[in-house]
Amino acid sequence: MLYDMNSSSPVTPGEVRSKLLEYIATQNKQDPYSSNMQAGSALRWVTDQLKLSRDIKQQRLLLTEWHELFRTGILAWGHDLSNPSPPFCHVTDRGARALENLQRDPSNPAAYIAHLEAGADLGDIAKSYVVEALDCYTTGSYKAAAVMIGAASERLVLNLRDSIAAAISRGGNSAPNNLNSWQIKKVSDSIKAQLDQAKKKMPRELADDYEAYWSAFTSQIRVARNEAGHPKSIDPLTPDAVHAAFLVFPEAARLATEFTDWAQKNVI
Repeated sequence: MLYDMNSSSPVTPGEVRSKLLEYIATQNKQDPYSSNMQAGSALRWVTDQLKLSRDIKQQRLLLTEWHELFRTGILAWGHDLSNPSPPFCHVTDRGARALENLQRDPSNPAAYIAHLEAGADLGDIAKSYVVEALDCYTTGSYKAAAVMIGAASERLVLNLRDSIAAAISRGGNSAPNNLNSWQIKKVSDSIKAQLDQAKKKMPRELADDYEAYWSAFTSQIRVARNEAGHPKSIDPLTPDAVHAAFLVFPEAARLATEFTDWAQKNVI
């Protein structure tokens, strides 16, 4: 982490990247095909916004994050065939998709984490996997990103499992064996069976969310993780599939948090 010249607050790579994406979004909104975006303008704007000093380390941090946007396909050099070289640049199709939901897109890790934590209680373990998943995603390591976001999802499932087991115990019963299995699929299926039985005890809105979303969200993330984690082919899943897993994860995490909170206050 580096420091700006007027504050003791650290300036992180994530904050620099987020500001770069903010600038790119404003340029791309005007008219993607007539926008005359240039490297110098972008770098000067971010420097002013973050009040970065002239220290060479801060300048290189900004340059590093700028070039990462090219390396990972958010930006490409050139405006058109008459101006194909730097300093001209443009937003790629992939970059345009990232800009559609910039405040919750994995291409913008700082904003993604803020959006995620606004609706869910991750816990330290799950958050550590999300942070690493975002690191993998922004460097283009999509298989690794899928495995990491899948592991974060698994941690949330295990947190919910613990709360359900405690709720069963409070009712004077023993948890089924599959709830404590080492196989996450058996644990997930057992959780579903317990929640199916408990739906009538849930608030209407929570029960409706469970019916509509829970299985779909957890299945999509698990499938992406399994496809990436079992080396059956060179490209077991597409970047778009990994991107989709990241986009549904905050909602899955929110639901897991709500179910966990409910189970902690009730008997199953």
